[in-house]
Amino acid sequence: MLRLPPMSGLRALEAAARHLSYTRAAEELNVTQSAVSHQIRNIEELWELKLFERRGRRLILTDAGHAVVPIVREFMQRLNSALEELAGATDDETGSLRISLLQSFAFKWLVPRLGGFNREHPDVNVWISTSEELTDLTREDVDLAIRLGYGHWPGLYVRFLFREYVFPVASPAYLERNGRPQAPKDLLKYPLIQRTSLDICPRWRDWFRDAKVRVRTLPRGTHLPDTSMGVLAAIDGQGIALARSAHVMADLEAGRLVKLFEVFSPSPVAYYIVARRGTETQPHASAFIDWLTNEARIAQRQFDEDAGVNPPEGA
Repeated sequence: MLRLPPMSGLRALEAAARHLSYTRAAEELNVTQSAVSHQIRNIEELWELKLFERRGRRLILTDAGHAVVPIVREFMQRLNSALEELAGATDDETGSLRISLLQSFAFKWLVPRLGGFNREHPDVNVWISTSEELTDLTREDVDLAIRLGYGHWPGLYVRFLFREYVFPVASPAYLERNGRPQAPKDLLKYPLIQRTSLDICPRWRDWFRDAKVRVRTLPRGTHLPDTSMGVLAAIDGQGIALARSAHVMADLEAGRLVKLFEVFSPSPVAYYIVARRGTETQPHASAFIDWLTNEARIAQRQFDEDAGVNPPEGA
């Protein structure tokens, strides 16, 4: 069983090892030299180790001391950092907004835009967590969730953000090496990066159906667990990926990816803000919801215009 001395003893050990002097350690800790000596002797007896030894008038660390002291120092530093962070979180609790969202959405869409909200609302301390499941908002310490679904979450506040389309993309370097496909059916000659997740967003067979291409067997290609990984693989030139509009707008604008055809498969699900009823009226949550829906509106309009897609009525 781990035998831990009092925290005061660990502080005395760390200070004595840093100064190689009981006297200077005592001055730093505002205790007597005999108190430091007594605390270290208790640790040596507890651990059955000799940590210091005298060589003439010099105090030096033993081999055991050299092994133990860095661990003690790291433990104290990490504990101190954690306590400071937790104390800060407690102090800022009234200004905190905890948001749970899908990892891919956080990485490719929200986080790159979050600086805008922080500049507009410097008093709000945003905490981001990621999960693929809808958090139990009645139990978890989460103020808002952003999820992909049909919009049916009974008993909760639900706010539509935007819908998605999927379409094939590739990097310019990949197309330069392998040639650009001239028609949707030509994609069957290329390695297609495929998604293995069980979500209901359109997949390659759905896109080929919308492109009026009959498919018997999909060509070989890397299989990855989510769309964001597929986008990264496409940027790296590993093949052609089926991208979701919310995930690749910045990459298309920056020229890291190229949209291959004007065929877009609409997703049957959309992004929504979900929260406990009443949360949406709280000042910080309301400010974030207003900012987020405006960002979503801009992004949706930009994509619809670029793609020539007419938004559904009422959307």
